[in-house]
Amino acid sequence: MSGHSKWASIKHKKAATDAKRGATFTKLIKELTAAARQGGGNPDMNVALRAAMAKAKEYNMPSDNVKNAIKRGTGELPGVTYESITYEGYAPGGVAFMVDALTDNKNRTSAELRNLLSKKGGNLAGAGSTAWQFQKKGFILVDKTKIEEDKLMEMVLDAGAEDMKSEGQNYEITTSPQDLENVKEALKKNNIETISAEITMIPTSTVKVTGADAKAVLALVESLEEHEDVQAVYANFDIPEDILEESTSS
Repeated sequence: MSGHSKWASIKHKKAATDAKRGATFTKLIKELTAAARQGGGNPDMNVALRAAMAKAKEYNMPSDNVKNAIKRGTGELPGVTYESITYEGYAPGGVAFMVDALTDNKNRTSAELRNLLSKKGGNLAGAGSTAWQFQKKGFILVDKTKIEEDKLMEMVLDAGAEDMKSEGQNYEITTSPQDLENVKEALKKNNIETISAEITMIPTSTVKVTGADAKAVLALVESLEEHEDVQAVYANFDIPEDILEESTSS
């Protein structure tokens, strides 16, 4: 899990820069529209929409943008219909990955991702090839300086968390997807800031990658994340922190 924890922390730092470029807003609008289309426009009855709205708030998306995206999903405003697709494959070093995408043209997106992967040393695999190596979970990171371990453990377990571990400078909290909001709310009530809190795919085991392979994996993941149809990339790499930091600053 250490690789996942480090990457989650670093990705969150990068997100602020991405948001300034507008890329994050574009992807969030797609996510809001797709969630509303699939489960309706009431966040109290739609877990996916509630999560997308929380993410939009975190990145300071204007409320009108959020409302209009939801209305396009419910049909109150005209809009594009997005199809949800998951791609699976392998990156350099034997790293397994999954990619969640939202697209209005499946053939175009598949062709573009296949081309991107071929240039970056990765390849697509069939459905189910890598999914068995991941579990869908709520995942929260809290800085160790914010609270004592015993107090945090009691708080999050009472709120429904499945587990909590100490990893490096952070505490890792895992929940079922449906209990993530309850745990986040418990932390908020106790004024405990989080580094990140999201529903994600957590690898059941990781692959250690170093040197040139590590840099190639990160270049591939970054290229995938920059694609306009890609909502999230999950991978089971464990890469040294100095290489992760170097990738972020470059």
